[in-house]
Amino acid sequence: QVQIAESGGGHVQAGGSLTLSCVVAGSISGVHAMGWHRMAPGRQRELVAAIDRLGIADYAHFVSGRFIISRDNTKNAIYLQMNSLQPEDEAEYLCNAAVRHLSGVPGAHWGQGTQVPVSA
Repeated sequence: QVQIAESGGGHVQAGGSLTLSCVVAGSISGVHAMGWHRMAPGRQRELVAAIDRLGIADYAHFVSGRFIISRDNTKNAIYLQMNSLQPEDEAEYLCNAAVRHLSGVPGAHWGQGTQVPVSA
């Protein structure tokens, strides 16, 4: 089995900062690209940021330089530092990881999500 543990969510006021963490563990032999997505009520899930094993990152247009995604391959972990949060950033943030299982079969897994409420 593969476990994805997210942490760091919580209430923040507009203009504030928050850092989310995501760790992948379990029956895996490798972790490839990882990323953060978000889903707000009434809206579709959207990619926020993704990063590959080499540390090459990709961001959604709405990030506008406010968020930074980073990775620690020794811990199979990624982090999302979010600055200048706005009410429109309020959503459930979900971690996603592309892995190679011990069997050699690739797969993708999602975390349970962590809530980020932002008050004006």
